[in-house]
Amino acid sequence: MKQENKSLYSHKVSNISKTWSLLIIMGGMILGVGYIMSVYLESPFIMIIAGFGSIFTSVGTYWFSDSIALKTSGAKIIERSNNRKLYDIVDNVAIAAGLPTPKIGIIEDSAFNAFATGRNQSKGVVVFTTGLLKALNKEEIIGVAAHEMSHIANRDVLIGTIAVVFASTISMSARIIHFGGSGNNRRGGVITLIIGIVLMFVAPFVATILQMSISRKREFLADATGAYLTGNPEGLASALEKISRSGKPLDRATEATAHLFISNPFGSKKIRKMFSTHPPIEERIARLRGIDKYGDI
Repeated sequence: MKQENKSLYSHKVSNISKTWSLLIIMGGMILGVGYIMSVYLESPFIMIIAGFGSIFTSVGTYWFSDSIALKTSGAKIIERSNNRKLYDIVDNVAIAAGLPTPKIGIIEDSAFNAFATGRNQSKGVVVFTTGLLKALNKEEIIGVAAHEMSHIANRDVLIGTIAVVFASTISMSARIIHFGGSGNNRRGGVITLIIGIVLMFVAPFVATILQMSISRKREFLADATGAYLTGNPEGLASALEKISRSGKPLDRATEATAHLFISNPFGSKKIRKMFSTHPPIEERIARLRGIDKYGDI
């Protein structure tokens, strides 16, 4: 078990590095778009305005992220008296993580899923579907709770917000270049138009791909951290197996909240899987069980 924990810890360190590398790439993309705008539109203030507008929107979303996620998913906060056993499980995991006990929410849905939200470690909320709680045994619920607690401990809401800021800024900047360049009669106007058209289609796509990559890295990291907290990777691996076999979509799942859940909430639709914010469950299970077939986390 010590060797397993050591391996999971090394995966965690590696994944943190990879995540920040992706964020740096996204930051570089924004700087590149900003440079093109300042050169060809001769108006660097446009980038500043677009950047601040994007940040303002994303910060507002981040500040109210918990209430938005709860309302969108249909989750209801429960008291300890409503489910003392579940609260005891979450309490123990929170103690292991060195965090305050989060609030617990329940979604009345037969789908097997769970998520965590909250803008910081003291405002955490862990949510479970009724279908998940009925299907899993205690060790599996502990594994899921540890995974979600890891998202809170690793400040994944903050990382996700940074990614949204970058992606939205890239998309907004690309559109500004396109529409600004199309009516630009100054030197370089034709080049601006061409660059704008390319960026309008390419930049949002690349930003989306990077967002998905970051989200997938955070899922691997939460798996590794959760297993490390409990000292029982099999509990989470077994839970993921049951979630995978179910494949039932969550009724109130949306594109905006999909990245929050422990598993793709849209079920097994192939097109959605191609652009999923979650890595394949089979790969996650293999990594948890120490199978090196897919490489390091």
